[in-house]
Amino acid sequence: MKLTLIGHDDLYATEQLLMALFGADSPGEAVSALHRGRYYLTAVTTITVNGKTTKGIRRLRTGQETVRLRRQILQQSVYAAALEHLPQPPAWGALAGVRPTKITTKHLLEGGTVRSADRLLKNIYYVTESRRALALDCSESTVRAAKKLDKQGVSVYVGIPFCPTRCTYCSFVSRSIGKQTGLLQPYLEALKKELAVTGRLLANSGHTVRTIYIGGGTPTTLSEGQMAELLDSIRQSFDLHRCLEFTVEGGRPDTLDALKLNSIHAHGADRMSINPQTMSDRVLRACGRPHTAADVLRRYEEAVSAGFDAINMDLIAGLPEDDYPGFCSSLDAVAALKPANITVHTLALKKGADLFERREKLPAGETVAQMVEYANKTLRSMGYKPYYLYRQKYMSGSFENVGWSRDGMDCLYNIYMMEELHTVISIGGGGMNKVSLPDGRVQRFHNPKFPEQYIGQIDSVLQQKEELFALL
Repeated sequence: MKLTLIGHDDLYATEQLLMALFGADSPGEAVSALHRGRYYLTAVTTITVNGKTTKGIRRLRTGQETVRLRRQILQQSVYAAALEHLPQPPAWGALAGVRPTKITTKHLLEGGTVRSADRLLKNIYYVTESRRALALDCSESTVRAAKKLDKQGVSVYVGIPFCPTRCTYCSFVSRSIGKQTGLLQPYLEALKKELAVTGRLLANSGHTVRTIYIGGGTPTTLSEGQMAELLDSIRQSFDLHRCLEFTVEGGRPDTLDALKLNSIHAHGADRMSINPQTMSDRVLRACGRPHTAADVLRRYEEAVSAGFDAINMDLIAGLPEDDYPGFCSSLDAVAALKPANITVHTLALKKGADLFERREKLPAGETVAQMVEYANKTLRSMGYKPYYLYRQKYMSGSFENVGWSRDGMDCLYNIYMMEELHTVISIGGGGMNKVSLPDGRVQRFHNPKFPEQYIGQIDSVLQQKEELFALL
């Protein structure tokens, strides 16, 4: 949709909401205007689709203007103009962006109540009842997680940007290595250098590690010996006596076996991800995943036998060749295992993924909505509670990804990272360091994206770490 701004330059606030409401490639035209009068600041949006033009108007007294309230009336006017073009009110109302819970979390942390936060979402942003419940549950989990923090605590992310093969929906920056594993050891050597320097800087700064998350890619693309080498380096580099949680993302079951799982647990990791995405072998083949549903069950039992009490399992609603009964069957099969966490993603079609161009045999948006609703209803009935969520561009039906937890076993790293509650230090290729500054801002430092760049530029990566810790 073509967007024209008049009288303001808040492109992000308006563009992201239009994209969420209409999709990335929707035809039509929108004009977002801001008029400054003597007494009122007036936001006016007109949207034209298929020859039909609608208008939305919202006002704010000039003496009340702040950046937040100005953007608020801009988005409210977009929402009001969009409603007549949409088949039904959008679930997230006038909210745009990937972190809808930041509003309610901030409200609760500043002394607001769940009831007043609910009114905020309902009356200001027009969020539906079911999504308000999701947001409020997640914000309550965030408040509980925040109480476990201190001023000196940080989280550490270690990135392994490799996979055996690439899934058709994947757009992550990672190398599909197949049988070509020659890059793994040089990457691991560079990683160990960054771990050692970061550990020294952490110790000198007085900061302590609260959570560790090894992600990817698929970290368990590393052999059992290489994984043990990495975990040894982490324990040698960091003082983990105050670490609350240590996660290794196993991801694909075809990269796991009993020996590797036992080794990972023996080296101190206490949380594991085993991610089927679907329990349908037909859908797995359509996604380019070489494992089977039986492999998922086998690896899960091996992880339990290895000693893991906290296991996460991912599912995706909207995969190619999937349907509503198939998704329900997958969710039921995973939930029957009673893992600590079940994360239900909604398929996001991103540039760089094979599916972005082909878009073949994808379930309709209405079907995806049924899948998401079934997941929400079923998991709540089984005692799971949503603890974190985020949205993405190009997501089927503009829904969300939701992490569900049982028995209060929230993944703290997911909350701290998504809600930006404290500093996250990233090690490895493609990592993003997020330094929480005293004034509430977050300053970002990017590591080189690709493994070859990371290896070749390791000296500049180490220098950047020095600059990062100067801020801390």
